[in-house]
Amino acid sequence: MKEGSAMGGVPPVDEAERDLFRQAVRDVAPLPDRRRIERVARRPAPLPYQRLRDEEQVLAESLAGSPWETLVEADGDLSFVRPGLSRQVLRKLRRGHWVVQDQLDLHGLNREAARVQTAEFLKACQRRGLRCVRIIHGKGLRSKNREPVLKIKVRHWLMQREEVLAFSPAPPADGGTGAVLVLLKGENRKG
Repeated sequence: MKEGSAMGGVPPVDEAERDLFRQAVRDVAPLPDRRRIERVARRPAPLPYQRLRDEEQVLAESLAGSPWETLVEADGDLSFVRPGLSRQVLRKLRRGHWVVQDQLDLHGLNREAARVQTAEFLKACQRRGLRCVRIIHGKGLRSKNREPVLKIKVRHWLMQREEVLAFSPAPPADGGTGAVLVLLKGENRKG
């Protein structure tokens, strides 16, 4: 390739410019070679921002007031009935007194996505006038340490929702410990 060709990407330099450059640098001496190695800055270790946010959220949720005293043990799992309502409501819910009118499946969602989906689902059910729904959260068999993370979270979220009157683990035929039946307020009912 010829010097100054278009393919090389270098504009052509005439002889006068070369002489001018040589004259400008004639007194310049090259630096001595000290066999130095250029230090390359190391990249900082990545910060687990999502894990830190999750831990902050868990702490905030644990400090927030919640009606834990209204939890009832049912077949080794937790159920809930809003204060002021009879435990008979739980019994009826477990026995299928109300027909399941809709369901939400949270499989494959992370905590935040599951929280948002649950809130939107409950609002939509309330607007539609539904009374009994099922939320499938799974048993946590594929999660880290095989812990049912969403199962615990869903119960906590449900207790904080005013439209939720009660919830109970679903019967084995309806998902068992991997799902929860939720009883919602009726349209004209205050509690």
